[in-house]
This record gives sequence, structure tokens and C-alpha cells, in this order.
Amino acid sequence: MKKLVALFLALVMVLSLASFAAAEEPFEISVLLPEFPADIDFVNDFDSNPVLQKICELSGVKLNIQWGANSTYAEIFSTTLADKNPPMLVSATNARDPQVINSARAGAFWDITDAIHDTENYPNLALGNEGVYDNIAIDGHVYGIYRSRAFPRGGIYYRLDIAKEVGFDREVKTIDDLTELAEKLAGYSADTYALNMCSYTAGTISVITVAMGAPNTWGVDENGDVYPAHKSPAYKAGLDWLRHLYEIGGIDPNFAQISTSDWDNIERTGKAFMRFDCLDNAHRQQEWFENNAGATEQVFQSVGPVAKADGSVTVWPQNPGFAGEILLMKSAISEQDLPKVLKFLDWCNTSEGQTLINAGLEGLTYDVDEDGLRYVPDEKADEYGKNEKMYHNNINQLGMGVAGNIENPKARVNRGYSELRQRYEDLNLELAPYAVLNPCYPFVSETYTAFGAQLDQIISDAAVQYIAGLIDEAGLQAAWDDWAAQGGDAITMEYNEAYHAAQ
Repeated sequence: MKKLVALFLALVMVLSLASFAAAEEPFEISVLLPEFPADIDFVNDFDSNPVLQKICELSGVKLNIQWGANSTYAEIFSTTLADKNPPMLVSATNARDPQVINSARAGAFWDITDAIHDTENYPNLALGNEGVYDNIAIDGHVYGIYRSRAFPRGGIYYRLDIAKEVGFDREVKTIDDLTELAEKLAGYSADTYALNMCSYTAGTISVITVAMGAPNTWGVDENGDVYPAHKSPAYKAGLDWLRHLYEIGGIDPNFAQISTSDWDNIERTGKAFMRFDCLDNAHRQQEWFENNAGATEQVFQSVGPVAKADGSVTVWPQNPGFAGEILLMKSAISEQDLPKVLKFLDWCNTSEGQTLINAGLEGLTYDVDEDGLRYVPDEKADEYGKNEKMYHNNINQLGMGVAGNIENPKARVNRGYSELRQRYEDLNLELAPYAVLNPCYPFVSETYTAFGAQLDQIISDAAVQYIAGLIDEAGLQAAWDDWAAQGGDAITMEYNEAYHAAQ
């Protein structure tokens, strides 16, 4: 029965694509992608590469891939943008690179702002997150399809077993729940801490301040003007929350000197029980405890939406939702061919396109088990590994995944932390609507470009000193005033000008 169903679905899929894939001759698209080192050369010859042939069969496009060594890709990318005959598609690993911004303004790329909202012709591109599209926009215009990354990845996880020991045995759903849990973990013992905090303080501070309702770096007030996050009362409330936890012994007094390389080990040695960081680290820590500490049950728990007193939820997204983008070169794509190229990019974001681009071919780079999940059998590991390098290589650098992970079949998870991994994927979807965007992310401030690092340090140092009780509210305000005088006001003015112009 399973084979009959699979055959039926395959026939439906082929028929649905017939209008695009049944052209007399395949449409050829050239693309530049970064290539990572491999000890086996990629087979670039279309007639000898079953993966390229399958892409052509399903999409109607014959891919001509040009590779640029990742170690020198920035230089290759720069040269390509200046080339009179560039590839049609170019992978930009840094979508906010000044050269990308300047090239877009000079007309080097196709403006596809309307296309990504065209649900009739490009339904899969239209599934992309509007906020992420805004983040890659330049002066309000979109020039590429973003390469998706887990958007609301930042969050909270904690030791489930220790929480139960201290009398907290329910789901964290509100700020009050989080406070109660943190206070109880702080009282576990004299030589342990509730919150695992280290020298990378930005993530910890961002998680709690945004959860309290502060903006993500920059906000927009009721008059429509841009202002820095630290001017929000909610930002101060987040710092007060951390300061309180520090005062009751819930944070290591030496947290500012703890290296990020020791962060994981603090949890693994039972010295701290909660972390504000990337949610996917919860299942990695769970795996470590299973493999190294003999854990047979769930040790960690990741936290879902945390509501404020008014019931609202706001989440720090940890990243802008993308890692680079696929740009459409105007000098290489005619206006007549533009819809064909967009149609191909739309196909790349279907379930079959995503699976083929990210994983390769069944029977060549993976098998499918009885549960319909993708895996590599131990006895085929060498063969499939070789095939992966020869025929698939870094084609996944073309992957965009604007609708999230819709691979089919999905990868099988072999280890016992699978429940936490699935919870992480579920939370990415659940938390995404609550992610707080940085409204100034798409804009360029000349003052910030020149002095941003130093000014950010003023805000960061003051926050750390306030949490540790080294300065009071007056000292905190003095640091913010210093930030404003040394360039913060100028940055605010420049962002306001750019923001209002874009509106």
C-alpha cells in the first residue's frame, strides 16, 4: 500500500509540473555558489550527473554551476559583480555587504519586490516571512531571495530534572513563571547558579529585555520615530531582572570573565541550570548527557512563548532570519527570461526542490526507512559519502527554504534527543509570529559604520556593570548620555531619516 501511495503522489507531482518541465529544450540558468573543500571533485558535466539531471527533469532548468572557493569567495563575489558577463544567479553570503547595497542602488540586480508577493505565479516565494524580506530589502526594495535560517532561534532552556528537585514542575508560560523558576534554581546550593551567563552578554540581555517588551536594538515610538532600545522602560526592566538574580546568588559573580568556550561545560558539570541562548543547544546538551552522563530521560527543557502581565509575547529572534541571499543579475537575465528564472527559484522552494537541493537523490546519497524518513545505512556510508561529493557537493548553497524545512522525506534522527530536536523545530514555527524585528536593520548609518563598535561597547559595558551592582541607575543613565554625545544621537538621526524615507 505504501508503494502505491508513493507512486500515486509521484504521478500527481509530475503532472502538476508538466507545464514547466515539459519544454522542448530545458532553460539554462547559470549560477555562482560558494564551494567548501572536498577531496573528490564535483562532476559538473550535466550528462554524467544524476542530481543535475533530476533537477532538470523536475524543474525544466539545466543548471550551469560556477563554483567559488569559500576561502576566497568574497573576492570572487566582488569580481563577479563587476563582470560584464556574470552568471544569472549569484549567491551573496553577506546580504548587507556595502558592495551589495551599492550595486543594488546602481541597478545591478532585478527588483523583485512585486514578484515575492505574487501568490499566483510564485506561490512558494510568497510564503517567505515578510519581516525577513524586509530585513534584506535595500531602500524598501527586495533584490534577492533570502537563504533562510531559524528566525526566532534565541530563547530559554533549563535543566528539567533540577527544576523538579527545587519544586518547579510546570511549564514556563509567563514572566512570573520564569522569575519563580530562576529564584528556585538560585537556591539549589551555595556553589551553583540559576543562570549560565558568560562574557557573551549580548544574547542573554537581548532575550530577557525583548521578553519584557523592549525593542530589538532599535524601536519605533508612537510618533513613528526611531529610538534606541535602551531608552525603553522594558529594557531597564530586563536589566533589573538580571540584577535581582545576581543579587540573590543566581549568577556567577565572575560571569563577565567566563569564556564562551566554557559555556557548555558549566552546564555539563552541573554548575548552572538555565541559559538564554540558541534553543537548538538544548538538544545538543541533552545528547551530551545521554552519551557521557548516562541520562536515560529528558534532562533539558526548552521554553515556548513567555507572556507578560498583559498577555502579550515578544521574542528576540537572535538573527535576521537569513544567511545571505540569491541575487538576480540584471545584465545576465533579460526581461523576457526573468519570469522563467523566478519560476525556477519558486520551484527550489517546493518540498521536492528543497529535498533535492539539500539532500540529493534517494538511492544515490540516502535511503528511506520504513517510517518514510531519510537516512544513510552504515554499510552504504562510504558509497553515499563519495556520491555526495561527486554529484551533490555544495548544491545546498542554492537552498533558500523560505517556507521553513519542508523536505520530504525528512532526515531521520537516530539519537534519543529527538523529542527536543522536534520541539526546537516546532518552536521555530510557534515563536516566529512573536519575533521582534529591528526596524533599522535594512538601513545604513554612516556614523554607525564608523563608530558603531565603540558605541555598542558603551551600552554593553554599562549593562554588565549595572547587573553586577557596580553602578546604580544614575551610572547607567550617565553611560547612555555618553553614548548619545559620542555619536548615538547622530546615528538615531540618520536612521530616522532613512526610516522615514523608506516609509
